[in-house]
Amino acid sequence: MDAIYVNLLAMDQLNQLDAILEGKIYDDTAMRTIYATDASAYREMPLAVAIPQSVEDIRKLIDFARREGVSLIPRTAGTSLAGQVVGGGIVVDVSKNFTKILELNTEEHWVRVQPGVIRDELNLFLKPHGFLFGPETSTANRAMLGGMVGNNSCGSNSIIYRSTREHLLEVKALLSDGSEVTFSALDIDAFHAKCELGTLEGRIYRSIRHLLSQTDNQEEIRREYPKKSVERRNTGYALDILLETAPFTLGAPDFNFCKLIAGSEGTLAFLTEIKVNIVPIPTGEVGLLCVHFHNVDESLRANLLALHYHPTASELIDHYILECTKDNIEQRKNRFFVQGDPGAILVVELRGRDQAEVRASAALLEADMRAEGLGYHFPLLFGEDTKKIWNLRKAGLGLLGNMPGSDKAVPVVEDTAVDVQDLPQYIREFNALLASEGLHSVHYAHAGSGEIHLRPILNLKTAEGNLMFRKVATQVAGLVKKYRGSLSGEHGDGRLRGEFIRHMVGEKNYTLIREIKQTWDPQCIFNPGKIVDTPPMNTFLRYTPGQQTPPFPTIFRFNGQDILQHAEQCNGSGDCRKTQLSGGTMCPSYMATRNEKDTTRARANILREFLTLSPKENRYDNREIYEVMDLCLSCKGCKSECPSNVDVAKLKAEFLQHYHDANGVPFRSRLIAGFSTSAALGAIAPRLYNFFVGSPLIKRISGFAAERSMPSLARTTLLRWYRSHSRVSASRRVYLFADEFTNYLDTAIGIKAILLLEHLGYEVIIPSHMESGRASLSKGLVRKAARIAAHNVRVLAPLITEETPLIGIEPSAILTFRDEYVDLVPSDQLEAARILAGNTFLIDDFLAREIERGNITSSQFTAERREILMHGHCQQKALSSVAGSVKVLSLPENYTVRTIPSGCCGMAGSFGYEKEHFELSQKIGELVLLPAVRAASSEVIIAAPGTSCRHQIKDGTGRRALHPVEVLFEALQSPRPAL
Repeated sequence: MDAIYVNLLAMDQLNQLDAILEGKIYDDTAMRTIYATDASAYREMPLAVAIPQSVEDIRKLIDFARREGVSLIPRTAGTSLAGQVVGGGIVVDVSKNFTKILELNTEEHWVRVQPGVIRDELNLFLKPHGFLFGPETSTANRAMLGGMVGNNSCGSNSIIYRSTREHLLEVKALLSDGSEVTFSALDIDAFHAKCELGTLEGRIYRSIRHLLSQTDNQEEIRREYPKKSVERRNTGYALDILLETAPFTLGAPDFNFCKLIAGSEGTLAFLTEIKVNIVPIPTGEVGLLCVHFHNVDESLRANLLALHYHPTASELIDHYILECTKDNIEQRKNRFFVQGDPGAILVVELRGRDQAEVRASAALLEADMRAEGLGYHFPLLFGEDTKKIWNLRKAGLGLLGNMPGSDKAVPVVEDTAVDVQDLPQYIREFNALLASEGLHSVHYAHAGSGEIHLRPILNLKTAEGNLMFRKVATQVAGLVKKYRGSLSGEHGDGRLRGEFIRHMVGEKNYTLIREIKQTWDPQCIFNPGKIVDTPPMNTFLRYTPGQQTPPFPTIFRFNGQDILQHAEQCNGSGDCRKTQLSGGTMCPSYMATRNEKDTTRARANILREFLTLSPKENRYDNREIYEVMDLCLSCKGCKSECPSNVDVAKLKAEFLQHYHDANGVPFRSRLIAGFSTSAALGAIAPRLYNFFVGSPLIKRISGFAAERSMPSLARTTLLRWYRSHSRVSASRRVYLFADEFTNYLDTAIGIKAILLLEHLGYEVIIPSHMESGRASLSKGLVRKAARIAAHNVRVLAPLITEETPLIGIEPSAILTFRDEYVDLVPSDQLEAARILAGNTFLIDDFLAREIERGNITSSQFTAERREILMHGHCQQKALSSVAGSVKVLSLPENYTVRTIPSGCCGMAGSFGYEKEHFELSQKIGELVLLPAVRAASSEVIIAAPGTSCRHQIKDGTGRRALHPVEVLFEALQSPRPAL
């Protein structure tokens, strides 16, 4: 379709289509850009994005596509690694509205769902009934059943559960003519009856009967398709699987087109319902034997020994992945079991009736490996530790985005699968092939089932890298064919491998595959360019070879990168699409809206797109970036939970500064960033200040939500109180950062913190310093924040040591020393800033450290019995831990603490006060936090370290939440210090 027709279509017919849909059509630049990529190396701007509300909407989209000659690209979570959901037509995103679990039958062991149901959330639903859906992708906390069917996904447990295809019982779908069909198992009579139908459905059945009944076709399929011992085989359409059903093979299982649908990547029909087999939850004990090796070859030879012990998984992690974990906040905690710097680790999951049986199996396996000279460290882990190991393994793909610079571990041949017995020799030849080109590769994942994910290190921004991308793919396709393996084991063919299918299955079989596509979809409206007639695999890439971008001066330091390279670390793995049911903080706005536009991924993508391609001199000056960044709460969840460490809060602040340079700073942003100044003036007459700030007129003028109560200045400031306070001398000294929020709003908490510390034997000094700069950072006034950071480092660094630390009460303020300051100060202050950061603590963490040192004991506190429900601050979770708060609150011997499994409270500093963000702020709070507080009895103490969190709890529930310092102060043995 030529560009003029596309533009006319976008202006006219798309508007008409939007008017008749229950859902929505988007054809703006921002939305199209966000959907132009997935988790692959590909990028193509779609014509539009459709968010259908109903099956009837999908039917209308099919009618429109057929009439106008455009295509539809079905999409769920968009985590495809081979470009399956990238295309120039209309992307149809069913992830928001097709999320219902429709029917469960525990007697017959099946569940029926819509395609947008998330795999892990399905298993949460099934768990009380004693069942689970077996196949598990590494993206299982956001991967959806529709995508799992499209790719025929499996995962680390495929040794036991195999792939989605083996569990797919029935689908309901719309064909390319808009007719609705149901595909399920058919006996021979029912199959032939279908062939008699005078519809597209009948034509489909007649076609497959004709193709698979011919002896020469049968022989060619059996000769050229991957050998049957390769269980992970997804090359092309699954004709080899269909062939092994009745009526084509005597005594075989009933024919079921679901075998073909699985792995068809949305190219044959549009699925609306999916019925899958479920299995009983296994019982017994599970242990992970994490065997350390010197190199990958050694680990693969050991893998063959491990398979004799019937493991439920055998997964490889190589040294590249392990290196990336060192620089990832979240995964550093999960590498606790690693000894030294192994070349590879094999994670072997063993199951037994009890722990003793698992230990016995592990001991025998270790003995076998040692006898063969394989492995040097054999830790065996149980319980909660196993979750940490699997989280580390699953983070592998995202962690690879952490590699600095433009050389990346590229998804080109990462999905090859061979017979597991062939695996060591195949990998040796693979590595020799790469070495001959001067390349090396990352190795990870499914050793137990013959599929190692292999990612050569390439720079796709160069012409040489682009050509090598294709050369490696071509050479490896030949190597896989030599072993009669599958070029796609679980990630699909897509645009990446589609052009090699002809080579992998032979010309005759490729003709059969094309005939199937033609029969099912004669106008090629369903996801064209995938599996058949695929464009060259090194076209439509995210990066145009040789494309130049200008330098991007920034106020923030990006640690050996520029801002564009930091945004490019996002590889689209979609970890930011998990919901509140999965836990964690990232990404609160997406959790509430379920809109792709509100993901961390979308924000990184939109920034990357415009910094790369914008024609403006100031490439930040684009409204599209502003709109996509707008709902980022700067919670910092992505800094720790994104395996690629994409810090969107930092990106947003930097972007806003340059956007303000072009467009001016809005009045409300200046007002918020100037909080310390206005509060200092207001502190002269706090009652008058509170009256004016809380008035409806001021809220309306300032752009604050009428429904939101405003924070009130305290009657005095912490600094004013401190100056009149008789300071206590002690052998142990701490410096307290009197942040602007504690100083002006939460004075009582600051006073209690000082009295508590003094009572526990510490001299408390409030040194001279400026505000933290948090408010300026939140509004993109980064230059101002940088000046504040430089001043505070200059005056505080000479005072602060390990023995005389800096402590703070408000997480968002004190953690600027740990986070932003290090990236904001001039280079001559960098070392001082780093040392200062290392000796700066949230007061909860400091007290927890002193408890561990024995300087604070439970005997100093009440023996009264109390229950505490605690919500951690989002930046505390990202940059520190809630463990300190829990330890402190648990110190009184009869205090029990439960943490609320909430992410961000939704307030996020000023975000929840702003009128256009108030509703979303409340939605985020209602995900977990506010219902949990309401459900707690009045006897339960609600604790929250963050001032914004406490305000959200007050406005949303009417309950007063306490800072942990307040709880501990009130728990002191009498007599307590007088306030």
